[in-house]
Amino acid sequence: MARGILRIHLGAAPGVGKTYAMLAEGHRRVERGTDCVVGFVEHHGRPRTEAMLHGLEQVPRRELSHRGAAFTEMDVDAVLARRPAVALVDELAHTNVPGSRNGKRWQDVEELLRAGIDVVTTVNIQHLESLGDVVETITGVRQRETVPDEVVRRADQIELVDMSPQALRRRMAHGNIYQPDKVDAALSNYFRPGNLTALRELALLWVADRTDEHLQRYRGEHGIRSTWQARERIVVGLTGGPEGRTLIRRAARIAAKGSGSEVLAVYIARSDGLTSASPKELTVQRTLVEDLGGTFHHVIGDNVPEALLAFARGVNATQIVLGSSRRKPWQYVLGPGVGATVARDSGPDLDVHIVTHEEVARGRGLPVARSAARLGRPRIVAGWVAGVVLPALLCALLTNIDADPGLANDMLLFLALTVAAALLGGRWPALASAAFGSLLLNYFFAPPLHRFTVSDPKNITAIAVFFGVAVSVASVVDLAARRTHQAARLRAESEILSTLAGSVLRGETALDALLERVRETFAMESVALLERAGEVEPWTPAGSVGPCPAARPEDADADMPIGDHMALALSGRVLPAEDRRVLGAFAAQAAVVLDRQRLVGEAEGARRLAEGNRIRTALLAAVSHDLRTPLASIKASVSSLRSDDVDWSEEDRAELLAGIEEGADRLHHLVGNLLDMSRLQTGTVTPLIREVDLDEVVPMAMGGVPEDSVLLEVPETLPMVAVDPGLLERSVANVVENAVKYSPPGRRVLVAASFLGDRVELRVVDRGPGVPDQAKDRIFAPFQRHGDAPRGAGVGLGLAVARGFAEAMDGTLTAEDTPGGGLTMVLTLRAVPRGGPPDPSGTEPTQAGDLPERQKAGPR
Repeated sequence: MARGILRIHLGAAPGVGKTYAMLAEGHRRVERGTDCVVGFVEHHGRPRTEAMLHGLEQVPRRELSHRGAAFTEMDVDAVLARRPAVALVDELAHTNVPGSRNGKRWQDVEELLRAGIDVVTTVNIQHLESLGDVVETITGVRQRETVPDEVVRRADQIELVDMSPQALRRRMAHGNIYQPDKVDAALSNYFRPGNLTALRELALLWVADRTDEHLQRYRGEHGIRSTWQARERIVVGLTGGPEGRTLIRRAARIAAKGSGSEVLAVYIARSDGLTSASPKELTVQRTLVEDLGGTFHHVIGDNVPEALLAFARGVNATQIVLGSSRRKPWQYVLGPGVGATVARDSGPDLDVHIVTHEEVARGRGLPVARSAARLGRPRIVAGWVAGVVLPALLCALLTNIDADPGLANDMLLFLALTVAAALLGGRWPALASAAFGSLLLNYFFAPPLHRFTVSDPKNITAIAVFFGVAVSVASVVDLAARRTHQAARLRAESEILSTLAGSVLRGETALDALLERVRETFAMESVALLERAGEVEPWTPAGSVGPCPAARPEDADADMPIGDHMALALSGRVLPAEDRRVLGAFAAQAAVVLDRQRLVGEAEGARRLAEGNRIRTALLAAVSHDLRTPLASIKASVSSLRSDDVDWSEEDRAELLAGIEEGADRLHHLVGNLLDMSRLQTGTVTPLIREVDLDEVVPMAMGGVPEDSVLLEVPETLPMVAVDPGLLERSVANVVENAVKYSPPGRRVLVAASFLGDRVELRVVDRGPGVPDQAKDRIFAPFQRHGDAPRGAGVGLGLAVARGFAEAMDGTLTAEDTPGGGLTMVLTLRAVPRGGPPDPSGTEPTQAGDLPERQKAGPR
């Protein structure tokens, strides 16, 4: 049976119209005669969405009971029994009520697809598993209900339902999404313009990447090699020379002219030893391209033009940016160069930009050292051609011309070819050229002709001298080339070692960056730093870069031991012996970097312990203003009871004893909370998180303020919160006491709670002088008092302790301006799901609690 087709309507946020678009698609299919039914749709009381259900067949839902409450879910068996051609299933990321056929709704959808039923569904970008951390950073809300990315990636069709943040907020304000009494909190929290803009960008980028994946897969399946210019991709070819920065900036300017353009910088490394590029310059260029929003790629290939074109076509590039050649004019006899070859072979689908720069025609510099055996096949072939083929052609030319240049001139011509063979191919082509040239001179030019004998002793001497001079010149040229190569190698090695030494002095501790530098320097595919605890213990990777790194030194193509229990393993090719000295320096530096990272971690742990001890000491020394009140009450009551000159009645005695007990309880509670805070700072204690009702804890925190100074609005309909009750009580008490302290006389502080999504917010609103924006974070620092607070108003510890408690419970405490003047403290706590799913709409941010009536905070 063929698998059904999955179509997903993807939205950036709740309310953009995903369900409406899905139902509209259902109506279109019904009008075309398709058998389409509604498997599950939740309209959330939105009249326009509810109206779209009319005219569509709905499969009855399955009723389930959980914790005494009734819920309805999609009846998968009923849909399978009905076997429609298309099923509309809302909220793909929804968590089913316990007792359902599957735990997640996307699993229900998978069953329908396997049964051959096409499914049209909806999901928001925040519900994708891989984006959970990103969305939490943007909105401050952690999505508990998620769907695996692979489920969405496998969709046959993904349609983005888009809406601008301004339009979505207008829909919210008009009551088209939530009830009017919930709009204010939603607009000021999840649906802030910044949140919506970031979520919209996230959705657009995700859909664009998926579109690119589909395009690449289609091109691969159909064997399409030509470039489709659906999106500008600009490849920058780097040589490691100083002109690379100019090329990267030029490519970035080209990309800036078109929306969605992408810059990919690529360095092609030869697989024959140390690369000729400067490691320092490559590092600078990598940083530059990443700062400009591009990506850096490292590719291995002996034929640079072919590797560059293969990379460009592989990423579906539309343009290639190259620099004008740094070759000197005479060097073009060795070939047309990379730029000319790429431009010639690029074809009509790739535009090649040749950019001028300051290094044009200044020479490419000395090449990296290579032995004669590693000159490269083109050089060796050219040397043998110059040493064997060209002397034969020269002989044919000289024997077929009428003029006789003379034996001396003939020898000079053959000697020139021997020198050329030495320059191109090294010693052996030059020696072969000397021997072959001597035979040709003897046979064709020294009397008697066409015989390997010489009658004139002078000619014998001349040929012998020619052979000796040819061999000497070849040896000298080859030796000079070797010395030049050795000098270049030493220069490259010294530059690499200098870069390493500089990184040590600068204290660079990025292990991955160092391993990436090793991979680029030695043209390897992957590099791994391995370590083990003992001789018989297995190897474990401390860090790696590149695909498929070696798991053991024995599996690597090259390895460098570092002590007894550590090794650097390289995969890609066998490393020459002369490269191991530099590799040893890299290995030693990698070990140092790893040790430094671990020492930094240990030092940070020690610093946190020291800071915790300091704060604990400061806390215990500075909380006298909090301890003084209950101590004073206890002391006054005890002194009164011990007084002999007063005859206390039983009622008075009971009242004094109750005051002592109350003060002792408060003192005990306060000291316990402070000690818990001290241990939290050192990381030696974990809060005892449990489910509590906010209306049980918050009233207990009001004991330290006058009764008529606070207006409390904590609805009983709020969900429970996951907190440590003691820490929450002390946090709320500190915030409320601070608000009451700065409120003007006769203006009560409002303490109100509301519910939004998976968060419960407690707002403490005062009408005091407020705090400037630049000081809103500073007021939470320990021992800070804002403005001209009078002496005796505290030591500035209350808000610091309150924020510490809130963060220990996975909550937040922030400061906002109160409309009309004053300061609002917002304590955000994690809500506990009530009896099954977090809310009946799948995890979309909806409110279950009443919003605070701001006008009750007192006259403005």
